[in-house]
Amino acid sequence: MLVFRTFLAFLAALTLVACGEAKMVTQETPKLQLGDFSFGHNIVVADGMQKGVFSRTAEPDEIKDSLTAALAERLGRYDGDKLYHLGIKVEAYALAMPGIPIVFKPKSAYILTVTAWDDAAGGKLNEEPRLLTIFEGTSAQTLIGSGITRKKQQQIDVLSRNAARRIERWLEENGDWFGVAAVDAEITQEDDTAAALELLAANADPAAIAEAQKVAAEQQAAEQAQSQPQ
Repeated sequence: MLVFRTFLAFLAALTLVACGEAKMVTQETPKLQLGDFSFGHNIVVADGMQKGVFSRTAEPDEIKDSLTAALAERLGRYDGDKLYHLGIKVEAYALAMPGIPIVFKPKSAYILTVTAWDDAAGGKLNEEPRLLTIFEGTSAQTLIGSGITRKKQQQIDVLSRNAARRIERWLEENGDWFGVAAVDAEITQEDDTAAALELLAANADPAAIAEAQKVAAEQQAAEQAQSQPQ
């Protein structure tokens, strides 16, 4: 049974990762059918976020600022007749660092919870926050490990753009909130939850923790050696 659950979690994570990376929004980027939606308050909270065991360290403001900007860029394009607000909590993050054996499947990801608010009604549109697990997506860089091919800020910005696109899609899946027909969900809450659990499982794995500490120590020693005068 444990093997079966692990396999299902792996399939869920694979489904989420299979999506391509979101590009920067331009005038040519198509809009979705969001009816009377107009973006109001853009509230991102990153304080207290959990760090993945194989992750580079990010400050809350680094992720908050990037995600806030990506949401404004993507959702600020809509000019419907009613204001709607979004509250996003960054529950956890992982920014894949170099040097981790592939057996541990290091990934860059956000785990978010999202709540939408109707300004005119003065209340929540979803009583329970929607959990979303966001990955970098597939590309030549992520296939060989973005910890090697990307700087930390690049990882953050890609994740933030992907998160903004997922949230835009989630709003479309709830089009009845905005007076238009809803569309079918591409990724279910169960998929996102399974992927989040798989991502966080390494945080309780003694072997993973030991490997992460070893790699961190090696990187610190290498940095100190480079900083020594020749």
